[in-house]
Amino acid sequence: MFHSTRGNELVSSYEAILNGIAKDGGLYVIDKMPKLDYHTLMELSYPEVASKILNTFFTEFTYDELLKEIKEAYKSFDIDSVVNLKKCDNAYFLELFHGPTLAFKDLALVVLPRLMKLSKEKMNVKRNITILTATSGDTGGAALNGFKNIPGISIAVLYPNGGISPVQEAQMNSFKGSNSSVFAIEGNFDDCQSFVKEYFAKHKELSLSSANSINIARLAPQIVYYYYSYISMVNNGDIKDGEEISFCVPTGNFGNILAGYFAKCMGLPIKSLICASNKNDVLTEFFNNGVYNKNRPFFKTNSPSMDILISSNLERFIYYASGCDTNKTKELMNKLKNDGVYEFKNPLDYFYAYSKNEDETLEVIKYVYDNYKYLIDPHTACSYGAYLEYKKNNNEKVVVVSTASPFKFPQSVLAAFNVKADESFASVNELSKKFSLAIPKVLNYPKFEREIVSLKDIDNKLTEVIKCYESK
Repeated sequence: MFHSTRGNELVSSYEAILNGIAKDGGLYVIDKMPKLDYHTLMELSYPEVASKILNTFFTEFTYDELLKEIKEAYKSFDIDSVVNLKKCDNAYFLELFHGPTLAFKDLALVVLPRLMKLSKEKMNVKRNITILTATSGDTGGAALNGFKNIPGISIAVLYPNGGISPVQEAQMNSFKGSNSSVFAIEGNFDDCQSFVKEYFAKHKELSLSSANSINIARLAPQIVYYYYSYISMVNNGDIKDGEEISFCVPTGNFGNILAGYFAKCMGLPIKSLICASNKNDVLTEFFNNGVYNKNRPFFKTNSPSMDILISSNLERFIYYASGCDTNKTKELMNKLKNDGVYEFKNPLDYFYAYSKNEDETLEVIKYVYDNYKYLIDPHTACSYGAYLEYKKNNNEKVVVVSTASPFKFPQSVLAAFNVKADESFASVNELSKKFSLAIPKVLNYPKFEREIVSLKDIDNKLTEVIKCYESK
């Protein structure tokens, strides 16, 4: 059973998945983290590992029900293994970008719609449910792609106008269909995310859920690649059975690295979790100084998916790190809402945090290519830059979580080599030519017109759209 980080009302797996967010505004959690011995997974495929892990959280589903849906979900990936490990010196890049939108969000967002469909069937829910999500770039495209053929579920996505890459924007607006809407909001990602949370609280008359990692069914599938990468390294002879490794994760909304924390709590031999940020370094300050302060300048950077000052999933971390204290969590979240700042001394000494600015990010992209002939995107570059800092005092093997294809941010990647390309798809071609890389087949989008909406108008606009979906 699940309950809110801010209260004790119990709900089933089905309800947690369909609700997305708790009635009191908190996030769904379980008090006792399940344990899972990785030795029982050593010979399994990625979908099989995923089904085993999800079955430990969502116990009302059977393993076979999960496996059927997850196998089907991962057919859209371009490699059979779903993820890939690329060794460069003592680091291993965990490639999470082999899905339909070339970003790590695909790993969870091809699974979430199927879990929601199963949950609707189990609960005999006939009404249409609208997925409402804010995105800093990657979640939107992955969610729109994942939900496009799911009956009884519609989706509306909000993104900051001018705050995402041209490829990300083209993906989202190209996935629009009869059951989906996309809105460019005049504001930044935090404005979009705050609006979504407030909209959930205000419009209880509507059937809403979320595809952000605030939804526990979006978060749980992300645990899988931590287990799978560890198992792969043991099976390949890169590490000894039981040897501790660390993970370095580019971090914005804190969902990706929180999944690593869950994996460690479940028994995976993880030594350290390294939180990598860009110039928006609110998480770096939190882990290094014990202060979370969103009252600071917001920067648009060359790693836009990390341009976030309110990391929603940190609420789950606070809950667990405080000893599952709902009152403490609620108190700190209220302070964040009202004052924009709170203090919390993290009792867990295995978290490290570093930030990299835009120039440093470009330097890392060039460094990795010059030394290993391996091209990475700017988010992964922030992560590798953090790894270089961490390894000055640590020598275990580290997995750098590689969150997007370089083709998703071609202009930034080319800038690292002093190549300027103004048009997004001209830069895709330039990237392919310069580095002799094949352009992914999924990068073929028609022209589109964005729908720009102000923050003061989006409530009425969105309500009109959702009511239209519910009437069909």
